[in-house]
Amino acid sequence: MPPEANREAADGPAASPPAHRGEPPRLAISLGQFSSAGRKSENQDFHGALQPEGVVRASKGIAVAIADGISTSRFGAEAAETAVKSFLLDYYCTPESWSVQASAERVIAATNSWLHGQNGRPLSDEERERGMVCTFSALVLKSRTAHLFHIGDARIARLSGGTLEPLTEAHRVSLGGGESYLGRALGVNRHVEIDHRRLPLAPGDLFVLTTDGVHDHLGDRQLAALVLDSNSLDAAAEAVARAALAAGSEDNLTVQLVRVESLPTGDVSDLIGHEAALPPAPLLAPGQTFSGYTVLRELHAGSRSHVYLARDEADGRRVALKVLSSEHGQDPAQVRALLLEEWAMRRLDHPHLLKAAPQRGPRSHAFIVSEFLEGRTLHQWLLDNPRPDLATVRTIVGQIASGLHALHRRGMLHRDLRPHNVLIDVDDTARIIDFGSVRVEGVDELGPREIEDAAYAGTVQYSAPELYLGEPASVQSDLYSLAAIAYRMLTRALPYGTGVASARTRAAQRKLRYAPAAESNPAVPDWVDAALARALAVDPRQRYAELSEFTFDLANPNAAPVKPEPRPLLARGAASVWRAIAAALALALLVAILTRPDLPGRSPASQQETKR
Repeated sequence: MPPEANREAADGPAASPPAHRGEPPRLAISLGQFSSAGRKSENQDFHGALQPEGVVRASKGIAVAIADGISTSRFGAEAAETAVKSFLLDYYCTPESWSVQASAERVIAATNSWLHGQNGRPLSDEERERGMVCTFSALVLKSRTAHLFHIGDARIARLSGGTLEPLTEAHRVSLGGGESYLGRALGVNRHVEIDHRRLPLAPGDLFVLTTDGVHDHLGDRQLAALVLDSNSLDAAAEAVARAALAAGSEDNLTVQLVRVESLPTGDVSDLIGHEAALPPAPLLAPGQTFSGYTVLRELHAGSRSHVYLARDEADGRRVALKVLSSEHGQDPAQVRALLLEEWAMRRLDHPHLLKAAPQRGPRSHAFIVSEFLEGRTLHQWLLDNPRPDLATVRTIVGQIASGLHALHRRGMLHRDLRPHNVLIDVDDTARIIDFGSVRVEGVDELGPREIEDAAYAGTVQYSAPELYLGEPASVQSDLYSLAAIAYRMLTRALPYGTGVASARTRAAQRKLRYAPAAESNPAVPDWVDAALARALAVDPRQRYAELSEFTFDLANPNAAPVKPEPRPLLARGAASVWRAIAAALALALLVAILTRPDLPGRSPASQQETKR
């Protein structure tokens, strides 16, 4: 068996099967690969590709990777094989909700740490030539975008219109006299710098991945001509490698060719499949049986959706069934958004987040089902408990923060955190219950959002100021909403009154002044007020970087609190203003009385002195 036979990771078929008639278009490629030891006794290159099927292809894409072990090291081949195999396997183990960049960089960093650990320490320029070190380049095709990840001197190029365009740069450091060394490679240092690039895709795009033994010895025109003149991509890959060998290459030779055959639509329907075309569920009534559920009563009726308490006839459990309102049900984008809400819920499992209910086979209408929780919204809870003590507020806010943190770890932003979307169950456990405005990093990569409502995704009282400037939602905007809830629980008021929604320029926002919580509730300690003020800062860069920092400072005095700016007297509330005015009037009256010359009991001498 030739050496190259063992230098390829397991991959899918050379060409992705086409979509069946009537199905929406999907991402499909043709793939050609070839690897040879060349004139060397051992092939230390490694390459591979994975082409998953179904929803994984839509959510994670197709991955292709190539690595080149350091030829002077007896561990080079092992390093290259480890890098490619770990990337192709571990990338698909990251959450579907993560972005390609977050997933790939996390996996590459973990592989680098493992290789570095095997080397035992950071390597000098001389030692790296003998350690477990390799170059690494990967191409991930997802939806209508190509993602490139690159470390070292392999190369990714794109062939278009007969011209080969290099898309990566070699990380080599010249020593002069024709000598150089790798300035960046896996396994050298504890941390690795990764080049990342995004490119839009078009059908017919042809990507060429090569190790330096190939592109260092072939001109781009010759390489392009060899590819275009071949009958198949496998034949083209072999022809390119053999031409590099004939040109004098003394190194291993590896070529991968990836041609884009078709692309998906580039929206949420790529992810949720045929369900995106389902008709919306009708409005329901108590006692009605629908899709295996018996409706017991209506829980909520709003302009966007209706929620019903229902019984799952398969096992008798009670569930919450959510359908679109009549108006929104006529909008296909709203139907897809509803189905995406359940898609997100099914990828979450946390005690402070609402869970999706088991799905009972295929559906004939678009609706979503979640677990049913006995309890009341935080909005109602606050009406029933208008003055909760600080310990209770800390407990509830901490539980909400825990659920929010779980969302953020999955690459999701809530964007509509408010008392109406938090439920306090019969065990006094807080849960976030609505995910209709959730933004998912991995889903956003499928294409532009169909329903772009970032500035108004939440309720105006709890939305962060930067959203009204058109800035995207962030972890810090979710933190602002959480802190606004905490402030509301302690004060029955809002930190900036109603001014945030009307402050839609930076100049207007600079005039906003935080109203200290202690003005409305003297029981709030200064250090708690300082924590709230920081989390509610108008500028998101001045807020806490992490939710855990905020919840910690709510329970523990900060040694260096950031105190809120003082506010003008007239902005401190009607009670404070009128108390100050009354005090000033009383003082003025006292002075006037004491200086009157005709007061009874005053001597003529004192009256004469007053006249003087």
